[in-house]
Amino acid sequence: MITYNTLIVLIGTSLLGASAGLVGSFAVLRRRSLTGDALAHAALPGLCVAFLIVGERSLPAMLLGAFASGLLGIGVISGLRRWTRIKEDTAIGIVLSVFFGAGIVLSRCIQNTPGTGSKAGLDSYILGKTAGMIFQDVVLIAGLAAFCLGILLLFYKEFRVVSFDPSFARVQGWPAVSLDLLLMSLIAVAVVIGLPAVGVVLMASLLILPGASARFWTDELDWLLVLATIFGLLTGGVGTLISTWYSLLPAGPIIVLTGTALFLLSLFFAPRRGAIARWLSAYRVHSQLRRDKLLTLLHDVSEPYWPESSEWTIEDLASRKSWPPRTLKGLLHNLVIWGQLDVSPEGKYRLTQSGWQMSAELARNQRLWQLILTEHAEWSGCLANLDQTDVRECVPAEFHAQLDRELRAKNRYPRVLE
Repeated sequence: MITYNTLIVLIGTSLLGASAGLVGSFAVLRRRSLTGDALAHAALPGLCVAFLIVGERSLPAMLLGAFASGLLGIGVISGLRRWTRIKEDTAIGIVLSVFFGAGIVLSRCIQNTPGTGSKAGLDSYILGKTAGMIFQDVVLIAGLAAFCLGILLLFYKEFRVVSFDPSFARVQGWPAVSLDLLLMSLIAVAVVIGLPAVGVVLMASLLILPGASARFWTDELDWLLVLATIFGLLTGGVGTLISTWYSLLPAGPIIVLTGTALFLLSLFFAPRRGAIARWLSAYRVHSQLRRDKLLTLLHDVSEPYWPESSEWTIEDLASRKSWPPRTLKGLLHNLVIWGQLDVSPEGKYRLTQSGWQMSAELARNQRLWQLILTEHAEWSGCLANLDQTDVRECVPAEFHAQLDRELRAKNRYPRVLE
C-alpha cells in the first residue's frame, strides 16, 4: 500500500524525471550531454557556500547557490573554449573535476565545524536522498518545472533552430549565443531541482537518458520532446516504486538504473533505429541482393535454352557461384516458395514463368549497367547513389531508350522481354 510519504516522493520524482527529460533532450540534440554532467558536479560548491551564508539547511537558498555555481561552471567552460586553445571536452573535464573537488572539500569542512556538521547533511546531495523529500520540495520542483516548460514553449521556435542550425540563426539576426546560454540555464535549473532526489553524481544520467532513449523512436522534434518527457516521468515514477518495494535499495541509483533499462529497451527494440530493427533491415537487403544475384545467374545459364526451361541441381549452381551449399539451398527453397522456381522430385530446379520474367528484368538491368560502365563512363556517377539500383531511376528516359537499342544491337537484350 502506498503511504502519504511514498506518494509525495512518487509525485516529486515523476515531475523531476519529466522536466529533466524535456530539457535534457535539447542537451542531447546540441551534443552537450557532458556539459550537463559538468554542470551537475559544478553545483556542489554552490550548495556548500549557500549553507555557510545562510547558516542552516534551507533548500531554496541552497538550490539558488547550486544554480549560481552551475552557471559559473558553464561560464568557465565557455571562456576556456573561446579564449584559450583548450578544446571543449578538456574544458568540461577541468570544470567537472575542479568544482567537484572544491565541493567535497567544502562539504568536509562544514561537517568538521562544531555545531554545523550534524545539521548540514550535505553528503546526501552527492548521491541523493529521495526518501527525504517533503511536500514543500514537491511544490518547488513543480514550480521550477512549470517555469522551464513555459520558457521552452515561449522560445520553442528559436530553440529549435539553434539546436539544429545555429549558423542559420545567426544569419537571421537572432542572438544565437544568448539563446544557447538561456537553454543551458534551463538545463542548470533542471539539474538543480534534481540534486535533492538523485544527487550530483547521478543527475546527469537522469538528464541524458530519457532524451537519448527517445531519439531511437522518432526523427521529429515534437515527438522527441513528448517521448523524452514520458520516459523521464516513467524513470522517476517506476524507480521510486521499485525502491519502495525493496526498502533496502537506494532510490537515486534505482531511478537511474530504471532509466538505463528504458534506454536499453529503446536501443534494441525501437522500430526503426533499434539494433534489432537495423539488423533485420540489413539482413533483408542482403537476402534480396543474394536472391537477385541467384536469379540473374539462373537466367544467364538458362537463356541459351529459351523458351525451354533448363533444369539445374544444387551442385551445378554451386560450381558457378561460391556460396556455401546451405546458403544456396536456402535461397533456392525461398524462390520455390515465392513461385519463381519449380523443383522436381529428383531435386532439379527450373524457372517458372514468373521466375523467367523477374530474372530477365534483373539480367537486363545488370547488362545496362555494364553498358554504361564500358561505353558511357560519363554516366557512371549514377552508381554513387547506392539506394537506386534500377537504371530507369538514374538516367533520363531518352538515354534509357538509347541504352535499350544498343543492348539489342549487341544481341544482349533478354529474349523473354522481346
